[in-house]
Amino acid sequence: MELRVLHYFLAIVREGSITKAAASLHLTQPTLSRQIAQLEEELGVRLFTRSNRSISLTEDGLLLKRRAQELLALAEKTRLDLRQKGEELSGEVSIGSGEFRSSRCLARLVVSFRERHPRVRFTIVSGNADDIRERMEHGLLDLGLMLGPPDPGRCDALPMPVRERWGVLVREDSPLAGRPAVRAEDLAGLPLIIGTGEFARSRIEGWFGPGASRIELAAAGNLQYNMAMLAAGRAGAAIGLALDCQYDGIRFVPLDPPLEAGTVLA
Repeated sequence: MELRVLHYFLAIVREGSITKAAASLHLTQPTLSRQIAQLEEELGVRLFTRSNRSISLTEDGLLLKRRAQELLALAEKTRLDLRQKGEELSGEVSIGSGEFRSSRCLARLVVSFRERHPRVRFTIVSGNADDIRERMEHGLLDLGLMLGPPDPGRCDALPMPVRERWGVLVREDSPLAGRPAVRAEDLAGLPLIIGTGEFARSRIEGWFGPGASRIELAAAGNLQYNMAMLAAGRAGAAIGLALDCQYDGIRFVPLDPPLEAGTVLA
């Protein structure tokens, strides 16, 4: 399976047509069709469902799309790393990060590093701990700022000096908005919006205790802004972290008893 052919495959996915993809790649349509047919034969699966006017990805095609994007990104990162010349440090550092107050600490580290090595650039990718770990394991990320302890023996980790605190994000007209804190019984019967990360979800369920089995889950997400917008739209109360930002019409109310966790740079 050649990287060149994966590039062709993704061009077809992007253009939605073999004819358009062939034009963008400066290939003839028969040549491109033959390359994809050989790829399907090599993999032993069908990648596209074809009709007279359009093509769509099969389940196997959807899986290959994700893997092809990862492989080509890793190949490009490797190429850039190998092109470093001279004694001056250069290249790209990819960091996965959730949305935390400790992101300010990460920003200071990035600025300090670039003051010494101005030719190094950084890419920040948003995601929860599960997303970040998977990308690190595939070599797509160099560092990850995430909740909870790292996987033992899998990576080195630097504890961050900030403790993250959970609370609920509710509309300003909610009865909970004026309270100094919210207890588990206050959320009984309310639709809830919770993050998708396994560590965060387990901590929240532990905070609810025996009542966790009765949680009415309305939605889940991995970016707190989207969760806050769902809360603003009356989809429910979002359980998230205290951040150094505000959302229009939304109030953050801490949990009682307090629920906190540390972050690490892995």
